[in-house]
Amino acid sequence: MKQDDTKVKFKIKKGDKVVVLAGRDKGKRGDVLKVLPKDERLVVQGVNMVKRHTRPSPSSQGGIVEKEATIHVSNVAHIDPKTDQPTRVGYKTLEDGRKVRFAKVSGEMIDR
Repeated sequence: MKQDDTKVKFKIKKGDKVVVLAGRDKGKRGDVLKVLPKDERLVVQGVNMVKRHTRPSPSSQGGIVEKEATIHVSNVAHIDPKTDQPTRVGYKTLEDGRKVRFAKVSGEMIDR
């Protein structure tokens, strides 16, 4: 977690396709489900699965539930939409004034 309370800006957003670069799930791909900027972490679909023992409640049955845990943002890379390979992300401003993200490898625009 960051020491100061400055606003943290990520180049990865919810819904982006990423690949894991380090850890036990290295090489796995998935969509970003949740971004936690304050903790510098992400939740990626199907990555870093952990088992949680839950108590029964009126709304849900108890037992062992498997769910995604967070992963540090430095351990993932964006997937280039053109080459399907990991890439770094940059920003550029279009003629109409919109600021968009682009893949550094192919130059392909990431934002819709």
